[in-house]
Amino acid sequence: MPNIKSAIKRVRINADKNAQNTMTKSAMRTSVKKVEAAIVLNDAEAATNSFAEAASKLDKAASKGLIHKNAAARKKSRLMKKMNALNA
Repeated sequence: MPNIKSAIKRVRINADKNAQNTMTKSAMRTSVKKVEAAIVLNDAEAATNSFAEAASKLDKAASKGLIHKNAAARKKSRLMKKMNALNA
């Protein structure tokens, strides 16, 4: 355990940021799973609605540095590809 005041604060802030990042990443994964579940159920309307949310969360995670921007783009592209196959 740190003894210096600034180091104590650093530990506290790191724990807070870690909790926030974990929550954001979890919400992102959940929204992606909702889109994939809607696609499996052949529910085009629900898939479209949940895709908008998932794309937003992916972009937000990429902007915060939780995932790489190319990884976010790749995930969005693959989801859109599945949705287009569903609508076709």
